[in-house]
This record gives sequence, structure tokens and C-alpha cells, in this order.
Amino acid sequence: MANVSVYNMEGKEVGKLDLSDAIFGVEINEHLVHMAVLQQLADKRQGTQKAKTRSEVSGGGRKPWRQKGTGHARQGSIRAPQWKGGGVVFAPVPRDYSFKMNKKEKRAALKSALTDKAQSNNLIVVDELKFDEIKTKKFAEVMNNLKATRKALVVLADNDKNVVLSARNLAEASTTLTNTLNVYDIVNAKTLVLTKDAVTKIEEVYC
Repeated sequence: MANVSVYNMEGKEVGKLDLSDAIFGVEINEHLVHMAVLQQLADKRQGTQKAKTRSEVSGGGRKPWRQKGTGHARQGSIRAPQWKGGGVVFAPVPRDYSFKMNKKEKRAALKSALTDKAQSNNLIVVDELKFDEIKTKKFAEVMNNLKATRKALVVLADNDKNVVLSARNLAEASTTLTNTLNVYDIVNAKTLVLTKDAVTKIEEVYC
């Protein structure tokens, strides 16, 4: 088991915590991590782009001039792609970009992402995050104490309104819950900050 330091909100070490090797010490599968990130980005794509082909634009029902004898190039319709107002060649149509990953692959990708953060020393465990009021300045101060000032992702076990709203206006910090934790957010963060309760919950769910 990996042994990590646990800090309080002042940034002082208050103990040690053993992280489960089944979550934070697996063999990293870069391919599955890549696939999980692609899937999440693909799911966000609307796929609603649309342009009309020559069969969908209005007009152009008859041949603009006879085939021979006019001196013009032969034309069959004024709605062919080379005409102004004509259809688009290979026009984009609405489509679904999403694709499936099975549950086992998703779990392996998440464990790989968590392991990478642990092995690269970009994982910080804090004993608890509790605020008496919504205070962005206080949250920024805690992140500074923990030396998590660059793109920090704070993972909470429960939805603490004061903590979540305190972080909302910070460009370099965001919060998520253990039940909405995903590979893309982990990979995109420079530092992963977990509360002790969040570590416990993650190990309960994914071990």
C-alpha cells in the first residue's frame, strides 16, 4: 500500500494514510485512459451541424439551357454545387459521436488515472474541508496552504454547499463529488485534492 501524508486546512501534516493498491497502485493502462477521455469529449459533442445537398435546396427543377449549341458549358441544374445557391458537396448531417465503453474498461481507466496522480506526487489528501460560510478568499487560502494552486480538482465525499460555492469563482480550482468523478477531470487537473472521506468512499466503491 502507498503511504501518503494527510494535511489539515492550514497545510500542516496531521497524519499518514494508506492508499489501496487496488485503486492507487494499479498498472497504468494509457490506452483505456485515452479512450475514456475521448468518450467523454465525444458525448459532449452536439452533432447538430447540417447543410443542404443539391437534392434539398429549393429551385433548379429544369435544365437552365439546352445541352448543345449555346457556347455555355453543359448544365443540368442551377442548384448543382458550382452554382451560387447550389447544394453543398458531401454536406454534414446530424450525427451521434458517442461510443460505448463497458463498465470494466471505465473502472480500469479511472484507477489508472488515480494511480498516475499518486505516482507523480500530484495527489494531496486533506483531513477535511469545512467552511462556516461561503468564502472564495478562504478557499483560495486553503489551496495555497496545500500548494495546490494550479488547476486543482477537489474531490468531496458529500455535497458541501459552502465548499462548492466557495470554489466556484476560482479559475484554478474546481470541485467534484466521488459519485461524479471521471477520468477527463482527473487527467485535466494538475493536482488532485482528496478529503479523507472521499478516499474512503472511492475505495469502498471501486475496490
